[in-house]
Amino acid sequence: MNIESLREYCLSLPDVEEALPFGPDTLVYKVGGKIFLLTGLDEVEFRFNAKCDPDKAIELREEYPCVIPGWHMNKKHWNTIVVDGSVSDKLLREWILHSYELVKPKKKK
Repeated sequence: MNIESLREYCLSLPDVEEALPFGPDTLVYKVGGKIFLLTGLDEVEFRFNAKCDPDKAIELREEYPCVIPGWHMNKKHWNTIVVDGSVSDKLLREWILHSYELVKPKKKK
């Protein structure tokens, strides 16, 4: 996965907005006005922050060296994923979708 495929995947999800609210170097993806993914545009190593269920966040950090506590984020709810080729794009998309699902507005009955 690279920045272009990350962008394409995020924008393919329903009701996603792309923004640069923190300046020109941080790309943000939101759903329902809430952030579910951030990535730096000036990083040497491609990485992104994604929201995660707290228990799952711990499991992922223990199982995958490329998953670390969220950089500059609440470490209980956010992971930083270093895209170093050690996990498949499919798995990265699953983690992005998990973040999206946690943040998206709940449907009213």
